[in-house]
Amino acid sequence: MSGIQRIALLLTIIGAINWGLIGFFQFDLVAAIFGGQESALSRIIYGLVGIAGLLNLGLLFKPSREVEREPESQPSR
Repeated sequence: MSGIQRIALLLTIIGAINWGLIGFFQFDLVAAIFGGQESALSRIIYGLVGIAGLLNLGLLFKPSREVEREPESQPSR
């Protein structure tokens, strides 16, 4: 996983935590930290989280290494 993908995954996790807080407690952590939903900094964070989510869509279609690896041959008895 590249550095960009790791950062995107981190931002996606932050977004998921924020949405969980909104859903369960009606508390927007990003807005609370960065000055409300309408502040420029909050909107930048929301935008970055959205872009990170789009970048992570590629992970859904990327084959895992376990699938690509051929099974090792078993010794015959």
